[in-house]
Amino acid sequence: MAVCARLCGVGPSRGCRRRQQRRGPAETAAADSEPDTDPEEECIEAGAAALSGAGGGRSAGPSPPPRCSLLELPPELLVEIFASLPGTDLPSLAQVCTKFRRILHTDTIWRRRCREEYGVCENLRKLEITGVSCRDVYAKLLHRYRHILGLWQPDIGPYGGLLNVVVDGLFIIGWMYLPPHDPHVNDPMRFKPLFRIHLMERKSATVECMYGHRGPHNGHIQIVKKDEFSTKCNQTDHHRMSGGRQEEFRTWLREEWGRTLEDIFHEHMQELILMKFIYTSQYDNCLTYRRIYLPPSHPDDLIRPGLFKGTYGSHGLEIVMLSFHGKHARGTKITGDPNIPAGQQTVEIDLMHRIQLPDVENLRNFNELSRIVLEVREQVRQEQQQQEDGPEDAEGCSRQSPQEPQRGPAQPTVEPPAEKGSEPGDGGAAAAAEQPVESGQGQPFVLPLGVSSRNEDYPRTCRMCFYGTGLIAGHGFTSPERTPGVFILFDEDRFGFIWLELKSFSLYSRVQATFRNADAPSPQAFEEMLKNIQSLTS
Repeated sequence: MAVCARLCGVGPSRGCRRRQQRRGPAETAAADSEPDTDPEEECIEAGAAALSGAGGGRSAGPSPPPRCSLLELPPELLVEIFASLPGTDLPSLAQVCTKFRRILHTDTIWRRRCREEYGVCENLRKLEITGVSCRDVYAKLLHRYRHILGLWQPDIGPYGGLLNVVVDGLFIIGWMYLPPHDPHVNDPMRFKPLFRIHLMERKSATVECMYGHRGPHNGHIQIVKKDEFSTKCNQTDHHRMSGGRQEEFRTWLREEWGRTLEDIFHEHMQELILMKFIYTSQYDNCLTYRRIYLPPSHPDDLIRPGLFKGTYGSHGLEIVMLSFHGKHARGTKITGDPNIPAGQQTVEIDLMHRIQLPDVENLRNFNELSRIVLEVREQVRQEQQQQEDGPEDAEGCSRQSPQEPQRGPAQPTVEPPAEKGSEPGDGGAAAAAEQPVESGQGQPFVLPLGVSSRNEDYPRTCRMCFYGTGLIAGHGFTSPERTPGVFILFDEDRFGFIWLELKSFSLYSRVQATFRNADAPSPQAFEEMLKNIQSLTS
């Protein structure tokens, strides 16, 4: 842009100051007696001379090659050049001269910017029928609402949610992503539109609420601050149904759970479902959204981080974000429930303490599995105590390394953690994790007797297991505590967690969807995002 500005007329109207300074008195008088020339051409030539390093006087050497300015280029070539620049730079370019401003009204330039910056693949030439230009689409729709593109979590109390705002054709649409119907965790995600923005005339973009079953109606979007915006429906009567609240509840139940209330025999589950309907329907799509990022990925991660669907007993399926943090992995709830709300860390995996499960016959015995896990928990507790005591006390315990498993009957079933310098962040744990996969080995797996599971269609072989803790609490997130459990890695897209205290098993399956504008600008930004969404429900 700086080069274009110098070449295209930025400077005094009577030529470049540099040329005037280099002229003598006689030359200046002679110049004043000459007829006026085009100021733009004079400035372009002066700028070209400055860029080429030409001096004020004539040299005795060979004459320089003929100078060429941007204004002398054919319009079609200028269109191609301008179309390759970022759209945010083009308004400044239009201020350089009249010719540039006229060329920048060419729709070809803005059609390319819409396609390359926002992925608009529609035939934008159809806009000519409505009298809307591609420049209007870029400036009044795409660029204006660019800050709301990406992933967001709505503030719906403990329930949360996952909103994906995308450019869809000539619309910007906010899609609410919903887990599949319980307990089909391997089914694809469901989604429904909550709002859309489009440009039907040249004045301004139109915001429409899509909530309810009576079609689009008037809505409003306000960008509150960076990484936060709110929606408001101006016609909430469109959300009501002729049959009243009972019809609305039956319709919501079919969409949310894929069944009727008569099909749900568990009384506690009926109460939870009715409570969620009453709580969520009161918002009428008037919500505040906060940006969330996908977790950053590293080559030494155990598996690829991302979003997963998980089973949570009577609460149904919920969305969890798996991320890796050096020696630990964390599962953060994107959607939640009255016991463990959205934003809380539902599971934490200790990647330094791998567990070798017993054979299938012994694994069926819950007490045997519980004994193994509790011994690992005691080992972890002792290591943490040594770290808190400081290096002086640690020297006294150096005869038995805390990195080795405790002596005793559990020693054959607990794998030693990675050696120093082979932590997950250094690639050692990841290398160990890939050994059974590369050799084609897999350990048989079966749930112990007495452990409940919403989905019996879980894998019967696993890659490896790690010690972990799960967060449990009473209704209203009262008396939260972390309890021991087992993290089971089945494959790249599925893992499980056994909650020892609850005698319950959760199965998680990866969300197979591609999200644009969802990457964190830095690891620090991702960590800050996790803290923010957790603090909202703490």
